Amino acid sequence: MKRLFNIFSKENSVRTASVILIITLALSNVLGLLRDRFLAQNIHDFDLDIYYASFRIPDLIFNFLILGTITSAFIPIFSEYLARNDRKGAWHLTNLLINVALAFTIVAAILMAIFMPTVTHLVVPNFDGHRFDETVHYSRLLMLTPIFFSISYILGGVLNSFKRFLVYSIAPLVYNSSIIVGALLAQKFGIEGVVYSVIVGSALHAFIQLPAVMRLGFSYRTVFDFKNNSIKQIVQLMLPRSISMGANQIMLLIFTAIASALAAGSIMAFNFANNIQTMPIVVLGTSFATATFPTLAEKIAKKDFNGFAFYLDRAIRVIALLLIPASIITFILRAQIVRLIFGSGKFTWEDTQMTALTLGLFSISLVAQGLIPLLARAFYAMKNTRTPMFISLVTVAISVIGAYTLPLLNDVIPSTGHYWSLIHSCLTGVAALALAFSIGNFVNVLLLFFYLGKMHPEIYKKEVLSSIGKTIFISLIMGVVVWLTMHSMVNIVDMTRFVGVLTQATVSILAGIVSFLVLGRFFNSEELTWALTRKINGIKSTD
Repeated sequence: MKRLFNIFSKENSVRTASVILIITLALSNVLGLLRDRFLAQNIHDFDLDIYYASFRIPDLIFNFLILGTITSAFIPIFSEYLARNDRKGAWHLTNLLINVALAFTIVAAILMAIFMPTVTHLVVPNFDGHRFDETVHYSRLLMLTPIFFSISYILGGVLNSFKRFLVYSIAPLVYNSSIIVGALLAQKFGIEGVVYSVIVGSALHAFIQLPAVMRLGFSYRTVFDFKNNSIKQIVQLMLPRSISMGANQIMLLIFTAIASALAAGSIMAFNFANNIQTMPIVVLGTSFATATFPTLAEKIAKKDFNGFAFYLDRAIRVIALLLIPASIITFILRAQIVRLIFGSGKFTWEDTQMTALTLGLFSISLVAQGLIPLLARAFYAMKNTRTPMFISLVTVAISVIGAYTLPLLNDVIPSTGHYWSLIHSCLTGVAALALAFSIGNFVNVLLLFFYLGKMHPEIYKKEVLSSIGKTIFISLIMGVVVWLTMHSMVNIVDMTRFVGVLTQATVSILAGIVSFLVLGRFFNSEELTWALTRKINGIKSTD
């Protein structure tokens, strides 16, 4: 029992934290995909459009009011209290932020309950009477989730600052497990049962972290102190980040509004494809960004700029090493992935084709999406939230403009020929939304890297660009291996059966992984060497 307690309570190094987060986030995303599979099996596509549209307003409220505060402002300031060994001040700040967050989210829930019909008209302007009324009803219920998540993410921020990542990373497992129960019972209780399971899951997401935070010394107090300098600093830092998060959510609202006018199932296809592509991003990208962020904030607080550059450089190279090949594998095997996850029950072949194409266009920007959280957190560690905000606003504008203008290109490109037909399909319907989204993410990561390099030129090491270039080259060769293996398996397995598709995908992925590892060793990839020996550039890291 003592050993178990130590596992949950001891501080984690960057390396250990990354391993913990990779494992638990992988499990969480597997549960998320199981959740989506059961939803696809038990609920029709037009009802799933209602379900996913209902999340847009609650997600906007949470991202605007809470999530930006935690990721950009709370952890760096809380880390400063810990660096000064001021636990009393740290817990006072935590209570202040919890109380402020609860006040804002409860008021927002009440206001949205009143004005939800008006707001929903903006989200799904093309829904008919029944679908519109259902969306309003479920959106009102889901406004409870920002209240619970506001508590949860503040507690998670405390655990991150103390570098205790295990309990923090278990919370999403509990959340997705709760929704899976609702999805399994969907045939009996319908979407409403799933919505209630989401609410229960969000509450468990919060309260499973509370005992671990209390063991660190936290106890809840009803305090409000708006004159507190740290709260003022958090507000100053959070506003740009909240604007950025709000802009991203508004972009998704616009995408949902566009998709509501497309074929039935378009909102579902967008969300299913997005959920699939999120798995490698979260597991192989966000996990490193989350694990590295407290260390980056600590190095900046101690004015250790060389250490800051070292950890940032290492994380960039490792994320690129993992996500570039993942992007190519996902693109090549997009149809197999969708068929394996959703291809049964009420999920039709037309749904599969629409979701697979959308997934393919999402996947081309996996590495950009994986690097954005890391580079943005590097700015947050320096208490600079304005630069990422302006970059986010620019890229959101590019994505929204692209969503409206990409379909217009169909009028100026040839309409005959196999390859031109493929291009037309990428510029049509929900696929065009995914392509616009990917273009925006590439612009975002390039601008973040450019401005971060201007502030800290030491990250412009030739090793970073050389490493990414080498990874791209190796990944392209790996992609050829995956493509050849995939096509060779067609004549060996029965592609009309689940087992046949699973075998084809598994063998192709394994062939890709083996070829990537062999090529990485042959071309002396430093990142692979670090992963195996914990060394990079000859420096032995204790993390």
